[in-house]
Amino acid sequence: MDRLNRKRSAYQDRPVKVIQFGEGNFLRAFADYMIDCANEQNIFNGNIVLIKPMPQNTASDISNLFQKQECQYTVVLRGQIDGQISNTKRIISCVKEMIRVHDAYAEFLALAGLDTLELVISNTTEAGITYDAADCRTEDEPPRTYPGKLTAFLYERFRIFAGDPEKALYILPTELIDDNAAKLKQCILHYASDWKLGAQFSKWVTESCTFCNTLVDRIVSGYPREEAVQMQQEMGYEDGLLDVAEPFGLWVIEEQKEIRKIFPLDRAGMPILFAESIAPYKKRKVRILNGAHTSFALASFLAGNDDVYTSMQDACVRNYIRKTLYREVIPELALPEGEAEEFAAAVLERFSNPFIRHRLLSIALNSVSKWRERCMPSLIAYEQNRKQLPSHLVFSLAALLQFYSGTEYENGVFTGSREADENVSGAEQKYQICDDRAVLEFFSRNGKYTTAEFTEAALGQTAFWGINLNQISGLTRAVTVYLGDIRYNGMRKAMERLDGKE
Repeated sequence: MDRLNRKRSAYQDRPVKVIQFGEGNFLRAFADYMIDCANEQNIFNGNIVLIKPMPQNTASDISNLFQKQECQYTVVLRGQIDGQISNTKRIISCVKEMIRVHDAYAEFLALAGLDTLELVISNTTEAGITYDAADCRTEDEPPRTYPGKLTAFLYERFRIFAGDPEKALYILPTELIDDNAAKLKQCILHYASDWKLGAQFSKWVTESCTFCNTLVDRIVSGYPREEAVQMQQEMGYEDGLLDVAEPFGLWVIEEQKEIRKIFPLDRAGMPILFAESIAPYKKRKVRILNGAHTSFALASFLAGNDDVYTSMQDACVRNYIRKTLYREVIPELALPEGEAEEFAAAVLERFSNPFIRHRLLSIALNSVSKWRERCMPSLIAYEQNRKQLPSHLVFSLAALLQFYSGTEYENGVFTGSREADENVSGAEQKYQICDDRAVLEFFSRNGKYTTAEFTEAALGQTAFWGINLNQISGLTRAVTVYLGDIRYNGMRKAMERLDGKE
């Protein structure tokens, strides 16, 4: 088979409007996909230059594939829409080139002189937006951090265009941290001061450049290793950059200045929402989507399931999830009528996507802090408003304590065990528990206590929860009862018993 190239994709040499820090799966199946669709409808009319912000030093590096395929690749969106299976393929042709900044720093800086440039998009992981006082600016070597690289780039553009406010850029970070744009701007101003780039540059960044906080949502599974050969045979060409994601997508952008005019992808039918504040949408996502994940993942795993899709096929778990969301989480969210229910319905449909197998042990990573951020606010709001405890959220806390009842902690590895599936030989299945060292050491020290003692000690860890959960009326006893049921009867029977009480 021939390899995908520009001839097959019908590439058009449009003006470069976007530089994008990050060449990974997410942005390619999210932002780049949307821009490509908008280009097809003659709504955006702009191409992208990808910037690889990290050195090429891993076996999984895909940089060379961009050169081989002339930066063309395929996105496959697979999942369910309104209960019907959807499977669509699109060749993305809006990427002009990919620059490895550590190999071509001068070429990278030269992009700052592009008259057509308007936008910076980034996804450098949650750890990418960081300030490092030791980071430096030199003539021939890029700064280490992403904010440092962007500072150098913006300063070059400021210098080339003599501080023209019309040449300032709109900056849309998609890193999953609170106030991502505000924090990125703060880092840039730190570097501007450290590197003595001058008050006028700092003023240009502050007053002329536009930093928009964003919230993004799409599950992107990336290259389909097990299915790649078959999929490429069906497509009729070789594509080493093949990228698979779910159909659902949402990009909430804090509306500032003329961002809606500059980036009109919503007019192309893309799932972009311009909003005065992203806070309510973040709350909705954290409480419903992320909260659902965290509330059921550990219980479902201990009941014998390994991924989200399998969990949704399990009637007991599926019923547990629905009751948690619709009875305990949604009623305590201050959102317009029907909005939370609609979002929850979409979430449940996404969880039922047969093409994406999101492993429960991946969701289980750092579950203590996740439960605090995602589930605890819903539990507290429910108790305060109704003067009673939400049974399923309380049960999720008991499931967490059982999951963290490890048997070994050695060399930083903490191991738990679950009852073996009836179809699997052996009495137990081991699993590794991953969390902060302080969390693992606590559970290692206290795991042998009686159920009541263990529960009280765990709920009293203010370092974990921010408060002493024992002070919530009736919570300690309720968790103790559920945890005792789980330990005596097993997770599945405990979940069935919880369901049978209602």
